[in-house]
Amino acid sequence: MNRFEVTYRIFADDQSDAEARAAGIALENTVEIPRDVVPAGYVEDVVLGRVEDVVPEGEGTWLGRVSYHIDAVGRELPQLLNVVLGNASILRGVKALGLTPNADVLERFPGAQYGVSGLRELTGRASGGYVCPVIKPQGSSAETLARLCYLTARAGADIVKEDHGLANQDAAPFRERVTHCAEAVGGANAERADGGDPTRALYFASIGGHGDQVRELAMHAQEAGAHGVLLIPGLFGFDAMNRLAQDADFTLPIMAHPSHLGPYVLSPEMGYSHGMLFGTLMRLAGADISVFPNHGGRFGFSVAECTEIVAACRGEGPGRAILPSPGGGMSLDRLPDMMRLYGEDCVYLLGGSLLRYGDRIGDAIHEMRAALNGA
Repeated sequence: MNRFEVTYRIFADDQSDAEARAAGIALENTVEIPRDVVPAGYVEDVVLGRVEDVVPEGEGTWLGRVSYHIDAVGRELPQLLNVVLGNASILRGVKALGLTPNADVLERFPGAQYGVSGLRELTGRASGGYVCPVIKPQGSSAETLARLCYLTARAGADIVKEDHGLANQDAAPFRERVTHCAEAVGGANAERADGGDPTRALYFASIGGHGDQVRELAMHAQEAGAHGVLLIPGLFGFDAMNRLAQDADFTLPIMAHPSHLGPYVLSPEMGYSHGMLFGTLMRLAGADISVFPNHGGRFGFSVAECTEIVAACRGEGPGRAILPSPGGGMSLDRLPDMMRLYGEDCVYLLGGSLLRYGDRIGDAIHEMRAALNGA
């Protein structure tokens, strides 16, 4: 297959209107000129998007498949996204549902460094769901946050994730905070090893700062002893994450947070499907873990939408399969049900509710593990 394909949901009046709208998508996402002035030859035959088919889906909706050549993309992720849903994102009634990559896309955008199997090796946990406490809240000192990191890591957490709201605030500046927290988790891991525990906690530092500082801060985290980084592609850009994932000098896994991405999925008629944004595009951009709101929490994603995200993270697609990570207002009593829905290859987030335990937060980590194991 010398072209990759994108499937769109198209809202239209009838078949003819749907086909015209599909042709408009193909034009807008590539050459962006009237069809009658598209140059014959290479531009028309290769660069121009091509409508493959348009079939009825439901009342007032059609599924349109448009194929694109890699020559319309080049070798940078921003232009790939521009081709997938560039100008068409400004059209009403167009929603991108799925991407079928070809060999060119897979070669130029290889995805995550670690993925599902790599994170098993890094943590030493051969099976079972991952226990992931979220270290918060912002406004806490670096020492306070480091204490939480130590207590949760020592109690057996698999991934100790900083809250995405921890950036570079004066209360706990990035470099100071990451140095303290990495040291705390490192100490907890040493104690676990001394006690015969074959697993270890991975500390994921939340990247703050300016857009042009992402690599610098990520490298600082790596040098300070962090085991991964948390990045917000909705703020820093998918390309920032992709650049890190493909950087030969950066060797840590990446967790992607969904902040600022809600408007891309919440409209039924525009943007991306949940699976495409939080699964496929995260994989393309190099995330090893994709965080998303669990159903029944405060953000309102449905079971079907969450299941779609998980399928896109784990199924056939660009690069390695990655770990889904549901969270958002979760509590310990919901973990068994979550485990039954999401299974073992999943990072289970719990944040604010753990703080009720105070200095006994380690007990909550034990309860999380018991809840996951007993599902």
